[in-house]
Amino acid sequence: MKICIFCGANSSTDPEVEKKAKEVMTFFGQNKIELVYGGAAIGIMGTLATDLMVQGGRVTGVIPQLLMTKEVAHGGLTELIVTKDMHERKQKMYKLSDAFLIFPGGMGTLDELFEIVTWRQIGIHGKPVAIMNINGYYDSLLEFLDHAVKQGLIKQKDRNIIFASQKWDDIWTHFAGSQNG
Repeated sequence: MKICIFCGANSSTDPEVEKKAKEVMTFFGQNKIELVYGGAAIGIMGTLATDLMVQGGRVTGVIPQLLMTKEVAHGGLTELIVTKDMHERKQKMYKLSDAFLIFPGGMGTLDELFEIVTWRQIGIHGKPVAIMNINGYYDSLLEFLDHAVKQGLIKQKDRNIIFASQKWDDIWTHFAGSQNG
């Protein structure tokens, strides 16, 4: 199985984010799950990739040419794919992955989350999407989505595309159930 993680190129001030990243990468390593991610050597991205590589796991980074120096492309990956732009990057990450996990991140992470959810909403894919909601990082976003459902602007079935938990075990159960269902 290949899981794409969308996350920040910056580090979080919350130490729980790095702790959770290491927990998830340990699980990936023990269960031969491949990581697909944004290709950077810095921030949460770098933590995830380096941690899994140290364990001997497989990591594929996908980075647009424009960000090769800005995000400092990771030099020690199993594979680094350089794309011409952000759109091609997201398409490539989608094609390589069986599921999508969203860690805390910034604008780029939100863009990736909503694009992959929209693709699922309109039927481009049926792959599971989950948010790792560490210490309530995404609580306000999830509340907003629930508000949009109440306002009639998002259908409940589309809101349900996004599964969220602070516990990796819950997310893994969701992913495993979605693969079989």
